[in-house]
Amino acid sequence: MSGVGVAIGGLVAVGAGAWGTYAWPLLYAALAAALSTAGGNGLNDLFDRETDRVNHPDRPLVTGAVTVGEAKSFILSAFVAAGALGGAASPWCFALVLVNAAVMYAYESSLKKRGAPGNVVIAYLVGSLFLFAGFAVFRTDPAPLFRTGVLALLAFLATLGREITKDIEDMAGDVDRRTLPQRIGAGPAGRFAAAALVAGVALSAVPWVTTVLHPAYAVVVLPADGMFIYAAFYSATRPARSQRVTKYAMVVALIAFLAGGLL
Repeated sequence: MSGVGVAIGGLVAVGAGAWGTYAWPLLYAALAAALSTAGGNGLNDLFDRETDRVNHPDRPLVTGAVTVGEAKSFILSAFVAAGALGGAASPWCFALVLVNAAVMYAYESSLKKRGAPGNVVIAYLVGSLFLFAGFAVFRTDPAPLFRTGVLALLAFLATLGREITKDIEDMAGDVDRRTLPQRIGAGPAGRFAAAALVAGVALSAVPWVTTVLHPAYAVVVLPADGMFIYAAFYSATRPARSQRVTKYAMVVALIAFLAGGLL
């Protein structure tokens, strides 16, 4: 799915050029993102192996099907391969692989249990998929990088709002994490989530105002904006519904960017 996200970002950035002039750089970037995510998932299993003995006893590190040494070798190999493919795409993609690897390690080693910082990391990692695409196709024209940058920031804000809303929903069960709702309460946390979603709605006007995307974008993004605003209203009081609507709104917003980039 990470690779698919980069491919979609490439279509938004350069349209038909994604399967023409920029096909190879985007392919390398998509593979780099996929392998980087695989390395991150490996880190997650490595750090969570003790809690997984209770929560997920069938996972390979718990059952012994994979040793800790083998897991570490896989993680290192995944990140090294991601770096090589990122470098083949562009120096910027290579740098992004290094940054994301460091961020993933920090998340697993400390930030995950601290609530809000972990929410920010997850939101950044989702948004960074579109940065892979922008960095892969950037040459001299800033327009493709601007398009993917706006898409990345929109994904960041929507994901941040959804992550906080999920923490509101899971307040009772999060006994091993100090989440934002636990620190300040469901109401204030809901307002933070709503603010992130509303900021995303405001940001969605930028591609239309600056005319970097086809007017079809504006037509399709309006329903997404309505869904984001609806989700913002219910972040604190109905978090399950809010985060579900946010997820659907993100899909509609992605379609809007595709429509604006391809037409």
